[in-house]
Amino acid sequence: MIPAVIPVIKQLAELLDKLLNVFHDAGLSWGTSIIALTVLTRALLVPLTFKSLKGMRAMQALQPQMKELQEKYKNDRQRLQQEMMNFYRENKVNPAAACIPLIAQAPVFIALYSVLRSDLRVDICGQSAEPCGEVASWFFIPDLTAKATGSALVILLVLFISTQLISMAMMSFSADKSQRMLAFVLPAALVPLAFTLPAGLLLYWVTTNIWTIGQQYVVKKVVPAPTISTPEEKAAAKPPPPPPRKRKKRR
Repeated sequence: MIPAVIPVIKQLAELLDKLLNVFHDAGLSWGTSIIALTVLTRALLVPLTFKSLKGMRAMQALQPQMKELQEKYKNDRQRLQQEMMNFYRENKVNPAAACIPLIAQAPVFIALYSVLRSDLRVDICGQSAEPCGEVASWFFIPDLTAKATGSALVILLVLFISTQLISMAMMSFSADKSQRMLAFVLPAALVPLAFTLPAGLLLYWVTTNIWTIGQQYVVKKVVPAPTISTPEEKAAAKPPPPPPRKRKKRR
């Protein structure tokens, strides 16, 4: 599986490198080019993310019925899993909807990591292994292609953790218990990675978190949570059965 994925990541990395150079040639700094690339990537994922968020809103509306099933079959986990799967199928919802946008972004994240460590570093700094200096700097970041250190690392970590927690917290309001736990465990698990990643990649992550926060706010304002009928309401809405036909008496 992995060998088959590597060529795709390589092609994606080449595309991202070209896009970054297009943005830079248009007059943007390298840091602003990374932000522009992030916005473009998230804009392309809007249809997928919108569908995922709608599914999560449906899950939110179904929470009372899900809790009833969990209480009813709390002593029979196998039966509970079976009933929950039937419940998801009947209501056409996907419990893993929250993970779909994150999975879709994974190839972009890996490809951009490759670009920042190799292709973009060559574009900015040439073949030299020495620090790039001001040519690769952006505001408080001294080198976008190298690991952040000092005050730049502190600022990026604060921005990364705060935006990640806010975005995941907003998502958790429409998620089930397991997804809410993932929402708060994931940022803590990702923090150690921040010490090893190029500063430009952290800038990408912070930007995508800010996009996610804004997108979730817009969806909550524009797309109301769907109204899900309870089993009693569904039964009451069904038309009454037709009266039995009268049998003709034989003479």
